[in-house]
Amino acid sequence: MEEACDLYVRAANMYKMAKNWCAAGNAFSEAARLHLQMQSKHDAATNFIDAGNAFKKADPQEAINCLNRAIEIYTDMGRFVIAAKHHMHIAEIYETELIDVDKAIAHYEQAGDYYKGEESISSANKCLLKVATYAAQLEQYPKAIEIFEQVGTYAMDSTLLKYSAKDYFFKAALCHFCVDMLNAKLAEQKYTEMFPAFSDSRECKLLKKLLDAYEEQNVDAFTDAVKEYDTISRLDQWLTTMLLRIKKTIQDEENDLC
Repeated sequence: MEEACDLYVRAANMYKMAKNWCAAGNAFSEAARLHLQMQSKHDAATNFIDAGNAFKKADPQEAINCLNRAIEIYTDMGRFVIAAKHHMHIAEIYETELIDVDKAIAHYEQAGDYYKGEESISSANKCLLKVATYAAQLEQYPKAIEIFEQVGTYAMDSTLLKYSAKDYFFKAALCHFCVDMLNAKLAEQKYTEMFPAFSDSRECKLLKKLLDAYEEQNVDAFTDAVKEYDTISRLDQWLTTMLLRIKKTIQDEENDLC
């Protein structure tokens, strides 16, 4: 049976060279199943990963199936960091190939939980920030706020990560703003008390200008503040989306008053 495994792997590698990805994936999968029959779990998991990587180029759903099989083996062996890494790979396939945000979020959350359980906090936070970014886009603001605050608090206590804390608190405040202006005002005060350096940041200054513009129902002042910020720090797609949502609430209220 060992010899059969070797033959399947050799065949799979030949298929890879020929760029016949499905055939390569199938051959790796067969090798994995034989290794499982031989109770050779580590080799089986490795073959399922190889199969997943081959299928990724031709059949994303089958790639996910193979990666899930590998994850089952790794979790059974207590190898949670490796399992987390492959949950991230699955999440990326859902993000880029199958465009299923809910499933991407679920796999990023699972990866984050495994990393956290193994004390790999920076890797866990990387996954959780993906979750927060998507949650906010889906208007699941409380979930996004909780994660941005959690990661921001972790960052502000770290010498290496301290500088990035302001970005997370700013994002959390924008999520509050999308729900309610008063919430955002209270959040800004809270973050400044927690992390005094936040008050001197360009992000906090922008936030204050946006709050003032909102109170005055002044769309032009809001737009000018965003433009001024954007000339120095380019706004990414996520920030642009959140700011447009907030701006729309000012315009809607203006229209209600007319």
